[in-house]
Amino acid sequence: MKILIIGSGGREHTMAWKLRRSPKVTEVICVPGNGGMAGLARCVAANTEDFKAIAELARKERVDYVLVGPEAPLAAGVVDHLKAAGIKTLGPTRAAALLESSKVFAKDFMTRHNIPTAGYKDFHDAEAAMEHLRSTKTEYPLVVKADGLAAGKGVVVAKSAGEALDAVKRIMIDREFGDAGDRLIIEDCLQGIEASYIVFTDGKTVLPAAAARDHKAIFDNDEGPNTGGMGTYSSDDILGGELEKEVMSRVIQPVIDGMRAEGAPFQGILYAGLMLTAKGIMVLEFNVRMGDPECQVILPRLESDFAELAASLCEERLADYKAVWRPGAAVCVVLASKGYPGPYEKGKEITGIETAEEDPQAAVFHAGTSRKGDAVFTDGGRVLGVTAVDGDLASAIKRAYAAVDKIHFDGMIFRRDIGAKGLRKH
Repeated sequence: MKILIIGSGGREHTMAWKLRRSPKVTEVICVPGNGGMAGLARCVAANTEDFKAIAELARKERVDYVLVGPEAPLAAGVVDHLKAAGIKTLGPTRAAALLESSKVFAKDFMTRHNIPTAGYKDFHDAEAAMEHLRSTKTEYPLVVKADGLAAGKGVVVAKSAGEALDAVKRIMIDREFGDAGDRLIIEDCLQGIEASYIVFTDGKTVLPAAAARDHKAIFDNDEGPNTGGMGTYSSDDILGGELEKEVMSRVIQPVIDGMRAEGAPFQGILYAGLMLTAKGIMVLEFNVRMGDPECQVILPRLESDFAELAASLCEERLADYKAVWRPGAAVCVVLASKGYPGPYEKGKEITGIETAEEDPQAAVFHAGTSRKGDAVFTDGGRVLGVTAVDGDLASAIKRAYAAVDKIHFDGMIFRRDIGAKGLRKH
C-alpha cells in the first residue's frame, strides 16, 4: 500500500510511525509533514486547504488511501472532494464533521437524540450573551465556548461573572479565536473525571480504541489556561467493562444512528470527550478525528496492523478487521515552548531526541519542529510528544519521564503530573 497523510502534528507523525511498521505499506507521503517525519515518510510541501492539489498529488502518486489527521480540512470538506475524485479517504464528510466544527450543532444534536450533556444556551450576539450573564442568577463556575474550531483553546471555565463576561469579550468582540467566535455557548460546568473515548467506524460497524485521558490545562494540577493537550495516558481501567458498555449504548451508537437518520452518515474516527459525573456519563464535546495527543498513546497500544485498519475503514469492511490491543499502559508527555498557549518563540535547537529513543519502549513524536540538515528546531507551541509503554501505568510514567529528561531546548516546559490521576485510583 501507498498511503498519503494530511497533517503536520504529533498525531500525523504517530500515524506515519505506525503505518511504517506494517509489512503491507510500501511508502507513506505526508502533506506537509514536519521535521520528525522525514525519516519515515516523504514530506510534500503543499497547502492542506488546496484540495484540488491534494487530489492531483494522490492521483499522480497512485496512493491507495488518504488519511486526514487535523480537524480543519475535515470541516472544510476535504473528504467530500477526494471521494468525488474517486480517492479512498479515511474521515467524515463536511456534514458529519459538524459534530466538531460547530459546538452549537453538536449540542443541539445531542438534545435531539437524548445524548447526555450539560445544560446550555447559545448566542449569536456578544451583548445578548453578556446580558444573559448579568440578568440571570447564574451558578459558577460555568463554561464559555467558542462555537467553531479553535485548536482546543476556545474554552474558558469561568469562576465568576467577571471571568465569564471577559470570556465573551475575548471570543466575540476581540475575536481571539477568529471566526470560531461568530457564535458561542454558555453551559453548565460539569464536575467529575474526564475520559477520552475514541472509536473507529465505517458507518455500520463500531470498533472501540483503547481508552485515554487527556490533560488540557497548561500547568500541573489542571491549573492555567486550556491548551491543545499537554499529555495523556491510556490504561485498561480508565472506563472498565460496564461503563464502556454504557458509553457505547448511550453515546456512541446514538451518534452513529442519529447522523445516519439525519442524512449525514458518520465514517471515520469519532472522539467523545466525556465527564464521569456523580449523576453518570456526560458528553463534553465530540471530535471527528483522532485526538492529539491521545493518538500518541492509542496507536502504540494497537498490536494489529494499522494499515489494514485504515483500509477496512475506507472500504467499509470494518467487520472483517480484528483489533488486538497491548495490555498495560502508555503515557505521552508533551514538551512545549515557553509562553504556549500564548505567544512563544521559535527556532530553538532541540537536543537529546536520539538518546531518548534508545529505550525500545519509548518514542518521540514531533509536533511543532523543523529540520535544517541534521539539526532539529522548535517550530510551534507544542513541540514534541514523548511516549512510553509498559506493563502498568506507574512503570509507563517512569519510563516516559526518563526519556523526557534526556531532551532539551531553551524554554522547554512540560507538566510533571501526566498520568497521576490514574495512579490515585489505586
